[in-house]
Amino acid sequence: MVRRINKAAVIGSGIMGGGIAALLAAAGVDMLLLDIVPFDLKEEEKKDKKARNRIVTMGLEGAMKAKPPLFYNKDHAMRISTGNLEDDFDKLADCDWIIEVVVENLKIKQQLFARIDKVRKADAIISSNTSGIPLKAMSEGLSKGFKEHFLGTHFFNPVRYMHLLEIIPGEATKKEVLDFVAEFGENRLGKGIVWAKDTPNFIGNRIGIHGIGATMKAMLEDGLTIPEVDAIYGAPMGRPKTAIFATSDLVGLDTMTHVMKNTYDLCVNDEERDVFKLPEFLQAMLDKKLLGNKTKAGFYKKEVTPEWKKIKKVIDPATGEYITFDKVSFPCLDAAKKAPTTSDKLKAVLYGDDKAAKFAWKVTSKQFIYAANRIPEISDTVVEIDNAMKWGYNFDMGPFEAWDAIGVKESVEKMEKEGLKVPENVKKMLKKKATSFYKLEKGKKMFYDFASEGYKPVKASAKALDLNNFKAEKKVALTSGSCSLIDIGDGVFCLEFHSKMNAINKEMVDFMAKAGEYVGKNGLGMVIGNQAGGMPGAFSAGGDLAYMLGLAKAGKFDEIDGFIRNVHIGIMGTRYANYPVVAAPYGLTLGGGAETCLSADRIVAHSDLFMGLVEIGAGLVPGGCGMINLWRKFITSKPEEAKVTDYGGFFLNAFMAVAQAKVSNSAEQARARGFLGGADRIVMNRDNLIGEAKKEVLKMVDDGYAPPLKKKIPVFGREAHGMVWAEMNNMKGGGYITPHMEFIAKKICVCMSGGDVPCGTEVSEDHLMTLEREAFVDLWKTENTQKMAENIMATGKPLFL
Repeated sequence: MVRRINKAAVIGSGIMGGGIAALLAAAGVDMLLLDIVPFDLKEEEKKDKKARNRIVTMGLEGAMKAKPPLFYNKDHAMRISTGNLEDDFDKLADCDWIIEVVVENLKIKQQLFARIDKVRKADAIISSNTSGIPLKAMSEGLSKGFKEHFLGTHFFNPVRYMHLLEIIPGEATKKEVLDFVAEFGENRLGKGIVWAKDTPNFIGNRIGIHGIGATMKAMLEDGLTIPEVDAIYGAPMGRPKTAIFATSDLVGLDTMTHVMKNTYDLCVNDEERDVFKLPEFLQAMLDKKLLGNKTKAGFYKKEVTPEWKKIKKVIDPATGEYITFDKVSFPCLDAAKKAPTTSDKLKAVLYGDDKAAKFAWKVTSKQFIYAANRIPEISDTVVEIDNAMKWGYNFDMGPFEAWDAIGVKESVEKMEKEGLKVPENVKKMLKKKATSFYKLEKGKKMFYDFASEGYKPVKASAKALDLNNFKAEKKVALTSGSCSLIDIGDGVFCLEFHSKMNAINKEMVDFMAKAGEYVGKNGLGMVIGNQAGGMPGAFSAGGDLAYMLGLAKAGKFDEIDGFIRNVHIGIMGTRYANYPVVAAPYGLTLGGGAETCLSADRIVAHSDLFMGLVEIGAGLVPGGCGMINLWRKFITSKPEEAKVTDYGGFFLNAFMAVAQAKVSNSAEQARARGFLGGADRIVMNRDNLIGEAKKEVLKMVDDGYAPPLKKKIPVFGREAHGMVWAEMNNMKGGGYITPHMEFIAKKICVCMSGGDVPCGTEVSEDHLMTLEREAFVDLWKTENTQKMAENIMATGKPLFL
């Protein structure tokens, strides 16, 4: 029998349940979303289906309105039907997978599962999204068949964006069921699978909440402030900039403290149990309903002064009052900011000698020890713990990877010197002359297994290629400070960006030409991709504004013109290379990043793709053939034999995408807006992105790749000007557009329409590139564009002039 998930159910329509339903709907699964009947129905509402479904309807509507969006495409909601747990319970009999996401109450869950056991299909999978209640307790007294198909599937919030899916086997769960859910979760849902044991809060939250509790405890002991702690435990430690306290505000203090209390109550033998006790100031915040972003006040809150200036305040744990705070500065943090890699940043902080460094060492060393002591209690391997923290908490490195980064032997010596109790498993590892938790052996990543006291291969999907492994194996063919060309096997090379936010600068433009020449002589094809961290991460956040602004301020407009000429040569060199080029974008793919993708033969995109030509926000037009290639995608999206009779219908959508700086909220929306074509692919699991792009390159080679012909492009011409000019006048009259933005929009129109030519004229790429280059340089000559560029660099927000 081939197991498939054709229909699934989610019971519980809160933000988590709605997110899970949205994700499965995106994977093509018909969904049933159920919730309770409201307790407060009036007598006349008790037979009203709409009233009885009020809670689930509100839940689905909430998921539809969520920001950031939970749906890749709101049309996916058409796959979700709703109902309640009284009138529609028997519909569960048609479901292949039933996921419970109700309140964290053992009795309620037991009663629900007992009902499900009576109606489920014999082979239906049943799972709980509990974050801490033991599976054994939930399934007590249920049938053998139920237990054989029962497991924990712990998604992290927000479901669409967090990569982690913890799978927790029950005592009797069939291996076939576990393997299927893992494969489905990885390939169809795009998740990173971590195998956890049936222990309180599993892996991610056990380690993560310990870190939060330990940090708060140390902060109160050592007299640091909340902003100081967040400054330390953000980017300098390879973690999200929201760090400890801003992240807690985001998650919700009620949610975070629930996990802390659950751990304290259930883990009575935990050597660090006191860490999970709520500090008095935190309990006081809960009592006052200061729960974070959801109540607009938590550890931080925003206020508006009498002068209408927005300010951010932080709670003072000593007084419970909100106070203003200054920017935090410590020497170790300054050193970390200059460090090129996460490993170097960690060393700069943890081996520094100022107040922040001493605090970071005190807390982090104990976190390392705690993680090692949890093996084999919560996990059998270091790999599961590291992946849980990277995928569930968005850390650059898990605790054992971070321990490796600062040197296990050196750090253990420092711990022992300070009287810390180093775990026996780590000491035994060092006695075996194994000085790291991970190593590379013949191109394979290996981890140290405490049970066998030796190294074993890290299990990974054959589709998942790790660029760091290739680099460690000295497979870098060419490199510079901002990008590298890596041999990823089978004649395919990967052009990897690694500048700040992967923004495209002059060094990268020059390097791309060299890389293209190298692949032409030594390879079969090229992938353009990288594996930068973060949520959603940045394939490339655009171009290097600072470089061009400097030239503009110095009046070196000829150099700007020359730079854009080189960009055009590089972009067209990619398009017409004698080998296939596949771009593998994900996350932020803006401006020059989007233009790089639009020049490739194919795009293999991650489902979370925020793509757009946003240069107008910096006072510019796209300068890397983005308008040309976007218009080409629009005009060639029809069969070649078909004639275009309505250029306006094509043009207006393409023009508005650029003039309004539209950014897709998913790869599906990028396709709908013309940035992805019919031959381009969408991949749910970002781990597989480079591997899938490589596969696409090799398929194109096998199919007998030939570069595209250089054809003239039909354009809308001067008729577009009349249409856009009239719309600009209407917008200006209504106060919807500023003078300089109107000026830029008209430049975009001229560039995309092919200039002053009749509608339907076929023009050369060189003609369009000249229009683009001239507009780009002319805009840099204006004071307003320079002001807009300065503002967006300083604030990240557009200035409307």
